[in-house]
Amino acid sequence: MKIKLTLLLLVLGACAWQCSAQPALDGSGDAMLNGTYYMRQVYYVVTPQTGAIVQDSNVQGNITFDGVGGYTFSGTVLLNTATPAMSTLTSAGNYAISGSGEGYIGAVNTSFSIDRIIGTVSHGVFIGTTTVTGNGYDDLFIAAPLGTEATNASLTGAYTVAYFDPTVPGDALFTMSADGQGNIGTVNVTSYLGASTTASTESLSGVTYSFSNGAAELKLGGTRNSTTLVAGTELLYISPDGNFIFGGSASGYDLFVGVRNATSAPSNYDGLYYQAGLALDETAAGAGTSPLDSYYGAFQAFSGKIVGHQQFSTASLLHYDTLPSLLIFGGANDFTYYDTYTLNSDGSSDDSAFSQHYLSSTDGTIRIGYGIGPYLGLNVAFQAPALSGSGVYLNPTGVVNAASSAPFTAQISPGEFLTLYGSGLANTTATASLPFPAMFKGVQVFINQVAAHIYYLSPTQISVIVPYDTTSDSVAQIYVVNNGIESNLVSAFTGVTSGGVFTEPVGGIGNAAALHPDNSAITEASPAQIGETVALYLTGMGEVTPQVADGAAAPIDQLTYTTANPLVYLLDTAGHYLQAPLAFSGLAPGFAGLYQINFTIPSGLVSGNASLEIIGPDSDTFQALLPLTTN
Repeated sequence: MKIKLTLLLLVLGACAWQCSAQPALDGSGDAMLNGTYYMRQVYYVVTPQTGAIVQDSNVQGNITFDGVGGYTFSGTVLLNTATPAMSTLTSAGNYAISGSGEGYIGAVNTSFSIDRIIGTVSHGVFIGTTTVTGNGYDDLFIAAPLGTEATNASLTGAYTVAYFDPTVPGDALFTMSADGQGNIGTVNVTSYLGASTTASTESLSGVTYSFSNGAAELKLGGTRNSTTLVAGTELLYISPDGNFIFGGSASGYDLFVGVRNATSAPSNYDGLYYQAGLALDETAAGAGTSPLDSYYGAFQAFSGKIVGHQQFSTASLLHYDTLPSLLIFGGANDFTYYDTYTLNSDGSSDDSAFSQHYLSSTDGTIRIGYGIGPYLGLNVAFQAPALSGSGVYLNPTGVVNAASSAPFTAQISPGEFLTLYGSGLANTTATASLPFPAMFKGVQVFINQVAAHIYYLSPTQISVIVPYDTTSDSVAQIYVVNNGIESNLVSAFTGVTSGGVFTEPVGGIGNAAALHPDNSAITEASPAQIGETVALYLTGMGEVTPQVADGAAAPIDQLTYTTANPLVYLLDTAGHYLQAPLAFSGLAPGFAGLYQINFTIPSGLVSGNASLEIIGPDSDTFQALLPLTTN
């Protein structure tokens, strides 16, 4: 089955690791971390057979960054053994932050000295998780600047707090009003415990706080038990501007994040956000795989829609997909997705994908969230920093999948159609002919010093094919040369695959670019039928055999296959989730850089727009729709 040239023009024309691996992150953003920060990191090890957490710990204290890639830490570590033990901890290490704010911090906990915490910096706050670890834990790490030493007067006004403790398990949301003198008073808590879908409530009275050495003891009162989730004494840290708080118990393994309450719906909620979080599916406990996930990533929010990415820890054996009740056991840990949200007048919002409730700051730059039972969890997000440059400038956040528009935190892979955004990238606008050239109109794009072949260019956008010899589980260093003038260097993590489905309209949200057996387009007016074998067009499916030269068209007289076969799933409007039998996975004959997957629509699905999922092996995209009919 061949793709029509008009379809290729349709889907492309408008779009025009491990951290220890080499090459390294560019480090151009190291100064984003500079000075002394408060930090808290929580760790959890889960037994997949039972879903029980068998080991947990926390590290908290002060971490001081030198602004050029080194840090020192002084604090404590609490390990939950037969007799929980707290000990002092001092350590030192390195970190690297790229120009986008994405980067890593070497493990603060010396017990995991070879691990690295991968995450992002925005508004001075680092959020992240240890995505690659041989120690089998999920974790979440937050560090915020100390600034001027906080006092009781630093905490004033109303804050909404999202709270999570997977050891109970449970999560909660509550609002507290601080008077700037150490008094909060009554706090009403809404929480979800275990697998319950019904919220519990509790009322705390006489709540107080007291700052000492820049951190506060938040005294909630009472004792935490199976029915009282939020209780006892918590350590609270506050950002210098007072808009963000976070912390947890010195003697426990919980974590909370909070935001100063919005007085109205944020006016600038649209935009790019950096995110991190923990997710616990209580319906999966005892299912033979871990119900807990930790992740970091980014999402683009616009007009009630989200194109997002979450990079999961390798300790996670499953993750959430478009519906929280769907759990994928394929092991893919680079997840790109489509989501929708409803923004309420008080700055709160609810999504359709993860069963979470969020609160935002008045200016929309901070968002916190907690899960609605039985899909428990905690999420924190910061709006991306404003980035700009002069001359030939490649935006560090402007490296995206040309099909799905997956954010820059998503990995890139050999053979992927990649779109780069910036300014001054070219002196003209043009589309290349086959074979795509490595230099086009005086412009070159280098990925790890190898010239990528160019399909499209303009002053603000270039579309290229990632060279097939790009190493996976590493870092790609990317820059543009416009008629002899080099741009800044931008870093991106790499993987084996980075699947993204082309859509109509272009951009990753909409119906998939797919054809019937007669080469006519699948649309809502001409949907795919049960039992029909269709052709889907996408990018980012990795290496192929036999090999094809960069920029050259796949042969029309010999099929070219992906070295790893993907899994294809369809989720219909009635909630049926079925795997589609695979007939072919490879490059589309006669085209460069365009992948094609042929699969058969399984029986058991209902008519309507089904969500389409393509799994990896190390990537998972769940964005595009495929119109179906049973007639």
